[in-house]
Amino acid sequence: MKAPVLIALALPALIAGCASGPTAEEQAAMAADARKASGALIQKLGGELKAAMGEKGPEGAISVCKERAPQIAADVSKQFNFDVKRVSPKNRNPAGVPDAWEAEAQAGLEKRLAAGEKPETLDTWQIVSTPAGKQFRFAKALPVQPVCLNCHGDPAAISDGVKARLAAEYPQDKATGYSAGMVRGIISIKRAL
Repeated sequence: MKAPVLIALALPALIAGCASGPTAEEQAAMAADARKASGALIQKLGGELKAAMGEKGPEGAISVCKERAPQIAADVSKQFNFDVKRVSPKNRNPAGVPDAWEAEAQAGLEKRLAAGEKPETLDTWQIVSTPAGKQFRFAKALPVQPVCLNCHGDPAAISDGVKARLAAEYPQDKATGYSAGMVRGIISIKRAL
């Protein structure tokens, strides 16, 4: 066969391969990278929150979540070539409202938690089709730690100072009423394919 004929015969197979999306191995590699990215976000944000709590108490730590968390997520996004953010159906930040995939992912992670899975292992991912093309989507559960209850716990148990600061910083706040171990939200990660 001549080269043009071989190219003509191979082209449909190549196009079909591209259209089907990443291989299972490529998807697993993206999931591993997304786990690293979510871990980096948790480690950096957790470290800054711990330092702020030690220096300024819960009221002072609110500024870390409001001001530093979005910047940390942007830094992790650049570092890992993903779009990284935190979302929750009971959001505090107006930019933290989950889309349909994120809400479904969190609900699935909550079911797995209720079935006995360890909170630190709760994540999920999939390739989804969107009007703009295929995307890799990943969700990592954000379980409530005891220290989180200072700002996210039972409203009756949250200090007046924290309540006042939350009311000033987040007038539409929905992110209270949690107990330790619950899934408060997710780290949502996506990448266009």
